[in-house]
Amino acid sequence: MKASVKAVSPDEFILAALSPEQRVDAAFRIAREAFRHTELTLDDVEDAVRRVRRKRYGQASQKRTGRR
Repeated sequence: MKASVKAVSPDEFILAALSPEQRVDAAFRIAREAFRHTELTLDDVEDAVRRVRRKRYGQASQKRTGRR
């Protein structure tokens, strides 16, 4: 095999073959199964998303009070 050929995992290939709508649908189905027997609320999920975004983008992602 040539060195320039990139190894592709099967799950990446399958997702690449799906349309954007099918990808979102698959992601929701996976999430639904993963969290089926938990007692998470929508507020718990939104708090987790905020924390991840703050870590990823820093404090700049918070609402700004002034206009540009």
